[in-house]
Amino acid sequence: MANMTPPRWLEWAREIQALAQSGHHYSENDYQRERFDRLTEIAAEISGEYSKLEYPALVGAFRAPIGYATPRVDVRAAVFQNGKLLMVQERMDYGWTLPGGWMDVGNVPSQAAERETLEEAGYIVKARKIIGVYDGNRVPPLELFHAIKLVYLCDLIGGEARPSRETSEVSFFGKDEIPTTLSGERTKRRHIADAFATLTNPEAPTVFD
Repeated sequence: MANMTPPRWLEWAREIQALAQSGHHYSENDYQRERFDRLTEIAAEISGEYSKLEYPALVGAFRAPIGYATPRVDVRAAVFQNGKLLMVQERMDYGWTLPGGWMDVGNVPSQAAERETLEEAGYIVKARKIIGVYDGNRVPPLELFHAIKLVYLCDLIGGEARPSRETSEVSFFGKDEIPTTLSGERTKRRHIADAFATLTNPEAPTVFD
């Protein structure tokens, strides 16, 4: 099942913000920059009207990125032990997710997934293949920006379960034991199903949107 389509107001706000960010980057004079600054404000006004977020925070978030606007990249690790999938519980909402998070600038994607797993779950893993590349559109208040999600099948090398400042629990779940409460857009049922399918058939082609 494909990801849920974002509401139209969010699509409009994202597109306006992206055009404003890119336009501001290539502006040649203050007159042009002022016009693109106003577009940024309009994107924030739209978002504030349809969400519970305050305008000052929104306009600050929309003005923060610089350069040509592109989607953000989220990496997730699918780690199995005896046929069960590693998941962590987020402290912020008590929902369960595959370990992972936003890529930092300069990171190698697979190494970012490995590092996040160690930090959030306490396990040392090695990325083996990409399970899927997903259009990771997110819904406020979790995230306003468009995102791409990479899910890696990872081999368990060592370590032990260890929660972190971001995670409260670490556990492995069988296919029929997956918690009912997932953490926002971080991990969807689709990602979990694709992970188990790849475990069953390691030669399965990469899933992509």
